Amino acid sequence: MDFVERHAGWTAAQSAAAEEIRDRAEGGGLKVVRLVFADQHGLLRGKTVTASEVPTVLREGTGIASSLLAKDTSGRTVFPLFTKETPLGLPELRGAADMVMVPDPLTFRMLPWSPGTGWLLCDLRFTSGAPVPLCTRGLLRSVLEQTGGLTYRTGLEVEFHLFRLDDPRLGPADLGQPGAAPEVGMLNHGYQYLSELRYDELDPMLDVLRGTLEELGLPLRTLEVEFGPSQVELTLRPADGLGTADAMVLLRSAVKQVAARHGHHATFMCRPHLPGVFSSGWHLHQSVLRDGVGIFAPEPGTGAGAGTEAEAGAAVGGPGLSPYGTAFLGGLLRHARATSAFSTPTLNGFKRFRSLSLAPDRAVWGRDNRGAMVRVLGDGPSSTRLENRIGEPAANPYLYLASQLAAGLEGVARGLDPGPAADEPYATRAEPLPRSLGQALDALEADEALGDRLGKDFVAYYTSVKRAELARFDQEVTDWEQREYFRVF
Repeated sequence: MDFVERHAGWTAAQSAAAEEIRDRAEGGGLKVVRLVFADQHGLLRGKTVTASEVPTVLREGTGIASSLLAKDTSGRTVFPLFTKETPLGLPELRGAADMVMVPDPLTFRMLPWSPGTGWLLCDLRFTSGAPVPLCTRGLLRSVLEQTGGLTYRTGLEVEFHLFRLDDPRLGPADLGQPGAAPEVGMLNHGYQYLSELRYDELDPMLDVLRGTLEELGLPLRTLEVEFGPSQVELTLRPADGLGTADAMVLLRSAVKQVAARHGHHATFMCRPHLPGVFSSGWHLHQSVLRDGVGIFAPEPGTGAGAGTEAEAGAAVGGPGLSPYGTAFLGGLLRHARATSAFSTPTLNGFKRFRSLSLAPDRAVWGRDNRGAMVRVLGDGPSSTRLENRIGEPAANPYLYLASQLAAGLEGVARGLDPGPAADEPYATRAEPLPRSLGQALDALEADEALGDRLGKDFVAYYTSVKRAELARFDQEVTDWEQREYFRVF
C-alpha cells in the first residue's frame, strides 16, 4: 500500500483530482510541478519535480528537510537540530531529518506565467505517517474540526503596494541574511482614495494581475486603488473551511512573481520604510453556517435572536446578532490581544495600530464603523458577518483564520458578552491592542483558553520563533538611533 493511501485518507474528490493530474502529466500537458507548503510564516517552501515524477509523488509524497520549521523570517535556524537535545520535544526533527510533503490534489493549478508548470499545496507528515503538529495548514484543519459540524466561512480584503522595480539590489555588496531591500519607484502619487484616475495609472500592471488571478481560478471580486501611493486592494468572494487561506497563499505568491516578471515589485509588508507610504491591512470577514444558512443573524421575529441553548450558552443577543453571533463577537474581543500575535506577526505590522487611521487601536466593535476593530455588517442570514480589521497582509493565513475561529468558538462556549457598541472607537474605554510584537506574544502565552484550542505546544513553538526575531532586532542599531544620538552626544 502506498504512503499516501496509508496515511492521507483522501476523499473521493481528491482521488479523482489526482487521477486527472496523472493523466495530464502522462499526456504531455505538464513539464514540472511545484510542490509547496506554507511554513510558520505563511511563506511557501517546496520542491519542483518533473512530470515523470508526478505519479510517484501522488502515491508517496516527497521528502523535504524538517529544518524549514526551525527558521525565522531571515532563514536563520533558531532551534538546535544537531545536538542530543530533542528539538521542540519532537525527536523526528533531530538532525534536520526528512518530513514528507503530501499533495492535496484539489489545490492543483497550472501557473499562467510559467508555461507547463503545475502547482500543488501540500500537507506535512513525518516519515512514520503521523501528521506534523507544526504544519499550519493542519492546525487550521484541527480548529475547523472544533465547530461541531458547522461551516466557517471567510472572505478577505487585502491591501498591498505595487511599485516599479528600479534596482533589485542583487550585487555582491547587497548580499546578507537578509539581503538589501530593492530600490523602487511609485506608480502613482496616491492620496486620492478610490480615484479612477489613480486607478488608471496602475491599470497596465493591475490588468496583468487580474488576468492571472482569474486564470488561477481565484474568486476575485474587486480591484481598488487605496489611499497611499502605489497602494491597492483586492477582495475575494467568501470561501468555506481552508478555501480562503489556500487562496491567500496562492494570491500572494502569484502577485509577487508576476509583478517581478514585469519589472515591478509587489510587497505585502504592512508599512514599507518609504516617504509618504501608508500602512496596509488585511480585513477578514467571517460567519458561521449550519446546513448552508448563516447563524449570526437574528431569527425572524425574535429581535436579537433566540437561538438554542447549545448554540449560545448564557449569551443574550445584543448587536443585531443571534446569541451565537453575539458570543462569537465577544470571543474575538476578549482574545484580541492574544490573536494579534497571529493576525499581526511582524514587528512592522504594529506600526499600523494608530488612532484615527481607519485601523484599530483597541478591542471594540461597532455597527458598520471603520474605526472599530470589528464591524458588524449585514441584515439577514446570507449577509450578516463580522469584519475584523486587525490583520496585516503578511500574516500566515492558516494561523490568522485558526486563531480567529478559536477565539470565536471560545466566546460561544463561555457565552461572552461583547458589551455595547463603540460609537467613538478611538475614544471608548477598552483594552488597547498590543503596541509591539513582544506585547502580543506575552498576551498569547498568557491566554490559556486560546492555547487549549490551538495547542499549547504549538503556541510555545510559535512564540519561540517570533522571540528569536525580536532578539535579532534588539541587537540592531536603527536609523532612528543614529539620527537621535550620533550628533548630539
